[in-house]
Amino acid sequence: MRQIERYIFRIALGASLACLVGLTGTIWVTQALRELDLVTAKGQTLVVFLFVTALSLPTLVVVIAPVALFIGTIYALNKLNGDSELIVMAAAGMPPRALLRPFLTLALMVSVLVGFLVVAVMPASFQELRDVITRVRGDFIANVVKEGQFTQLDNGITFHFRERGAGGTLDGLFIQDRREAGKTKVYLAERGNAVDVDGQSYLILERGSVLQQQKDSRDSSILTFERYTIDLAAFAPPDSDTIYKPRERSTAQLLFPDRSEGYYQIQKGRFRAELHDRLSAWLYPIALVFIAFAALGDPRTTRQGRGVAIGAAILAVVALRIAGFAAVSAAARSPGAVAAVYAVPLAAIGLSSLLIFQGARVRAFNARVARALRRPPGGPNLAPAR
Repeated sequence: MRQIERYIFRIALGASLACLVGLTGTIWVTQALRELDLVTAKGQTLVVFLFVTALSLPTLVVVIAPVALFIGTIYALNKLNGDSELIVMAAAGMPPRALLRPFLTLALMVSVLVGFLVVAVMPASFQELRDVITRVRGDFIANVVKEGQFTQLDNGITFHFRERGAGGTLDGLFIQDRREAGKTKVYLAERGNAVDVDGQSYLILERGSVLQQQKDSRDSSILTFERYTIDLAAFAPPDSDTIYKPRERSTAQLLFPDRSEGYYQIQKGRFRAELHDRLSAWLYPIALVFIAFAALGDPRTTRQGRGVAIGAAILAVVALRIAGFAAVSAAARSPGAVAAVYAVPLAAIGLSSLLIFQGARVRAFNARVARALRRPPGGPNLAPAR
């Protein structure tokens, strides 16, 4: 790029990065606050909380990056026009394609980033998020037992603890185990603490006793202990097979799905729509830059307001995204609508290119049409002379 193009590129890049960081940080904080119950109510660690909230960052970047690019393009064009630099460039004979080149270069960079995140990173983050939430929900201590209540499980275990102490310990533990036919075990402990070792969850009991009694027998045995370990895997309900949604599956799984899977046969349309939505996502940053440039790329004097042009660009972007969502929804219902998923951003790029490179001819044509509409049929132009 030439020096003037590098100058424009730096302005647009700085504004886009500022918008991306600011908007992503703000929305990420609001998302993180919604997950605070992982720490406050479900007893998870701060590491789990940060990990879960970090998994939403790829999705936020995919959504916000094109918007930040659009805002950065508008800011750069407004700044160049406000400093009369656009007027000087036009007077010096700089063609529109030379002025568009730095914005298009930035758009291609954002498109590569969005395409990589959508195709490779986002499905993995969604899948990992599903796995983490499943593990949290399956956490026996955090989600099944309640403080001060006797909890009876279907596998014959009754669990109770008096209160939750400092550091997540369980004080005043009572566990009745009737899993074995004809045998009952009762665990009493002053304190218990759940720990994870190599992916397995254990409950460590401190200062208590174990009462064992056979059915139809008066004989019983009592074992006192200072420290006793119980495997919590037996307490948790059995896991069911996890069925990943289309957005949680890798792009390769969408391209080559297991056609014998029952879930795929029911949701075949959603698999198709998700695949083509991913493959078309990289087109939207380019479309947004073309829309912004078509609205604000022409130099204007300070007396000519640009508010109408900015408003028109924003409305065009909103209409583009609505049309894109409608096309994806239609593709889920009909294979023939897949072409519309790509046609929507490509049409926006084509129309914007027409306004950018043939804008003078389009405006002249519109002026001729307007004059023809004002002229009475069959007679001369009766518009009053000025």
